[in-house]
Amino acid sequence: MKTERDPDRAAREMTGGQVILKMLDLFGVTHVFGLPGETTIGWYKDWYKHTDIEYVLTRDERTAAFAAEAYAKVTGRPAVLEAPSPGVTHCTPGITEAFLSSVPVIFFSSDIPINQDKRHGLTGVDQTALYAPICKESFYLTNVAEIPFLLRRAFRVATSGRPAPVHIRVPINVFNETARIDDLYAEADYRSYPAHRPVADHAKVRAALELLKAAENPVIVCGQGALISRATEAVLALADTLQIPVATTTAGKGTIPETHPLALRVIGARGGMEYSNEFVKAADTVFFIGTNTDSSSTMHWKLYGDPREKTFIHLDIAEAHVGNNFPVQVGLVGDARATLSYMNELLADDAPVPPATVDLTALRTSALERVFNSNIRMPEGTVSPVRLTEALDRLLPDDAIVTAEPGVAAIYPSALMSVRKAGRRYLTNYSMGALGYSVPAGIGASYASDGPVISFTGDGSFAFVMGDLETIKRSGKNVTIILTRNDNYGWIRGEAILLDDVDEPWSTDFGGVDYVKVLDGFGFATARITREDQIEDVLSAAIENSGANFIEMMVPSQDKIIPFVPTWVEAAKRKGLPFFY
Repeated sequence: MKTERDPDRAAREMTGGQVILKMLDLFGVTHVFGLPGETTIGWYKDWYKHTDIEYVLTRDERTAAFAAEAYAKVTGRPAVLEAPSPGVTHCTPGITEAFLSSVPVIFFSSDIPINQDKRHGLTGVDQTALYAPICKESFYLTNVAEIPFLLRRAFRVATSGRPAPVHIRVPINVFNETARIDDLYAEADYRSYPAHRPVADHAKVRAALELLKAAENPVIVCGQGALISRATEAVLALADTLQIPVATTTAGKGTIPETHPLALRVIGARGGMEYSNEFVKAADTVFFIGTNTDSSSTMHWKLYGDPREKTFIHLDIAEAHVGNNFPVQVGLVGDARATLSYMNELLADDAPVPPATVDLTALRTSALERVFNSNIRMPEGTVSPVRLTEALDRLLPDDAIVTAEPGVAAIYPSALMSVRKAGRRYLTNYSMGALGYSVPAGIGASYASDGPVISFTGDGSFAFVMGDLETIKRSGKNVTIILTRNDNYGWIRGEAILLDDVDEPWSTDFGGVDYVKVLDGFGFATARITREDQIEDVLSAAIENSGANFIEMMVPSQDKIIPFVPTWVEAAKRKGLPFFY
């Protein structure tokens, strides 16, 4: 295994803060997301003397955690997050999302001196117990001499197998204490993820291929594990050889270009369209790649109909995911790209009779055009989110990244926006689904990529993160926030009215805010869309402006115009309400 050693190999006396910074340098870390606190001052005083790592200062630890998670998604490298003891609990939403989404984050939390929490020292809490359930490992760093070993382990654990966060608890005194250090080196394999690419059992790979070749109506379903593995070329090679359509979950959107002839696009309960959901339901063989077959992507496990009438194949790096929700005929535990590459090698050696060419372009195009041409009348004072997404899809450059909240802000782009260049171009937090994700994710994405970032948010989520509008403005990054506003928690209204038949949901509406005036105060370039004919010009101006931009548009709540949520659409049909699907 290749190692990266400190050029000055001589043992020397170093502070704990210096050792941490040197190890991060050796692992190629360029950014740390965080918020300063008094328990970490001993680290900061060495920061600019000993490293060029950029500290991305946020205004809330929750923002820092979500930004780090998004940064790791886009870069393919483990992100580094730092939080002081008073704000340590604020990082749980982002760390939970990273844990459930298989995203490696090295999370440093500083602490009061060892055992001072037992004397009720201010900010003292058992950080290890707090983070152990939502991290792969949680370390208590008590000895400066052990820092190189523990950081090597942290990066190794975070990036190997199923990637996930690792928590490192650092008492305040460790930053200033010294030790003689002679093992400053990093293992280069763990600078990115996945660190290793195990191939699934060879006999099972052959068995899976035989099932795929024998299938009359197969489909491939890619989750975000395919993106984590960067398996695009391997997926496309297999799909092209066997002419198998490829669908993705919302989190897996972008695994292959969505304009490819075999692209079925998004399926499931959060942005799947009728044609794509019906297509996978009719399949006789389903090949899951890098998906945990969660409730959202499977419409609460009902998407595929009677599982006894299907053949399921499942490939995932996490053995606990394989066959977890559907009975599999062949379970494959291994890295997606490596295992699919081996499949493609076997096919090249034993080329099957070329199957009939499959081209989904007409099916896909007609479904999208039906939505774009539906001309559903919007309630007075609102503008169609379909028109907004349609225009954005035309205008976005290939290097753009879109982030979206788990509510209605994500539904329209999930269904209607086309990722034309494969990769992590579309970021949502559909593993946990906490509000307040999109804007922090936009911050993380802006430090990970040079292209424009578009952050879709709703006003329910936007209120969680308004302090970090200053972070965006200060960064000078090209971030555009699009607020689809309806002055309520629209998802809760939709669930209550459409599924629970509540006449007026309890406590979902809130007062209006002049968001444009607020964003003017933060120094953003602002605009308000009130008519469809304004959409394209306003979006174009924002994308072309390299700084911070804000666009507000009033949209109908989910109980008025029903978006691409199959259970809601069924209710809309019964109630005679307008819907998109």
